[in-house]
Amino acid sequence: MPSSHYKKVLLLLKSVIFNYHGLDEDEQKILKETAEQINGTEELHWVNQFILEDDLSAFDRARGFFNTIIGEFSKEQRLEIIRQIWDANRSKGYVSEIEATSLLKIAKDWGIQSDFIAYVRSIRNNT
Repeated sequence: MPSSHYKKVLLLLKSVIFNYHGLDEDEQKILKETAEQINGTEELHWVNQFILEDDLSAFDRARGFFNTIIGEFSKEQRLEIIRQIWDANRSKGYVSEIEATSLLKIAKDWGIQSDFIAYVRSIRNNT
């Protein structure tokens, strides 16, 4: 079972990315399903409170939070989190420019930017 920090990072990143254009019903469903899959109901509540504190600064505050704990995660774990967020965005039918740019910023912060770009390219080449 993933750690509480892992659950918070996964759910917070997914939520701040989804919140760029307003959290629609499909995105709420994806977040709820993710929380259920990882037994992260408490962490999802924490994430919702984090965003409600100030939704306009949520992404920047999230980056600060990530930077305090991301060292706990292996490169593979960091890449898996980013992949899950990218795939969740694609499952909605689109990834907006701001969502893609934000994920690239996070990937750079986490030292996995080239791996993330390679992943996105591999998906594009396979479709």
